Amino acid sequence: MATDELKTPLTTGAVAGSSFIKACFNGINAFLGIGLLTVPYALASGGWLSLLLFLLIGLISFYTGILLKRCMDSSPYAKTYLNIAEQAYGKNGRITVSIIINSELYLVTVGLLILEADNLHKLFPNFSIHLLAMDGSRSFLILTAMLILPSMLFTDLSLLSYVSATGVASCLVIFGSIFSVGAFGGVGFGYRGQELVNLGGLSTAISLYIVCFAGHPVIPSIYTSMKSQFHFTKVLLVSFFITILTYMATAIVAYLMYGATVESPITLNLPSNQVAGAIAIYTTLLIPITRYALMMSPVAASIEGALPQEYANSTHVRILIRIALLITTVVVAYVFPYYETLMAIIGSIFVVLGSFIIPCLCYLKISRFRRRWGYETTAIILILIFSAAAAIIGTYSSILELFSSSE
Repeated sequence: MATDELKTPLTTGAVAGSSFIKACFNGINAFLGIGLLTVPYALASGGWLSLLLFLLIGLISFYTGILLKRCMDSSPYAKTYLNIAEQAYGKNGRITVSIIINSELYLVTVGLLILEADNLHKLFPNFSIHLLAMDGSRSFLILTAMLILPSMLFTDLSLLSYVSATGVASCLVIFGSIFSVGAFGGVGFGYRGQELVNLGGLSTAISLYIVCFAGHPVIPSIYTSMKSQFHFTKVLLVSFFITILTYMATAIVAYLMYGATVESPITLNLPSNQVAGAIAIYTTLLIPITRYALMMSPVAASIEGALPQEYANSTHVRILIRIALLITTVVVAYVFPYYETLMAIIGSIFVVLGSFIIPCLCYLKISRFRRRWGYETTAIILILIFSAAAAIIGTYSSILELFSSSE
């Protein structure tokens, strides 16, 4: 890796000496993201009782965040996510975790392109690039790539990091807009026929719920940035409480509005001819433009770190790498333009690994000399079993859905 600390999406760039309030904001910003757009679809897929699984997943995520803190407390070296992995499993552990996190970031940027294209197509359904014989949505993929390209030409992304820090505000605006459409836009909240549980869609629901808690790689930077680190557990508790509350409120409100017909992303259901709906859609449109380059930066940095020194320090090479990454993500989004399926795959594979399995395995390895078999070890083993089951079942069902959609 070219940088010692991997910046993950939705981080606000915390600095040393953060107060309790600022640390809470950083924590909320790390977890409250584009998962907001898919939780209504997840609820529609799994039914009302699937919300209990969402709460369980949130609780597990909170606990694995505490495990990361304990790993950091065990050694002055273990101050970043990658360093924790290296402390537990050596260089191979660091490389493995780096691959997992960068793969997640890469696929999330693909999702951002699909999200942008789908929402632009909703606003301008008759637009298409006739020269290339593309339909409307795929035409907007090319247009989105052209809009993002200038940001990929800058290797110093400090300005973009401040722009992307508007994540919490964007999510609150989107939720407020969805609620306004239901309350004042003639849609209402009286949809009937919702299922208590849908076993056929439960695996998809779980995978999409897991995507909502993809911020664990940024937890170490929040912890080390705090002025009073003994308050970190409270920070994590407040962050998860507000995050879970916002996600659940959005899922419930949207499901009561549209029921089984809810789309992923939810913005595809909203009327673009109403002010509230338009605000939600245009706010969503800003997310890929402001975050794509920042989220792709660690992936590019990893590639640069593997190059000989004379190439890694070349501005032209770094720009070419970023342009190549942009092109490849456009190709992937063009071939597989299925947003909810892609998010489910990210959740069932990469977020399960990064947020559940790796923190548990690192803690078990680092604390092996101090730990005895007890309630905590039993809880960690149960988390690992649940995570493995969610990964296997979620990946299988997501891949099946992906191939069936592409036929």
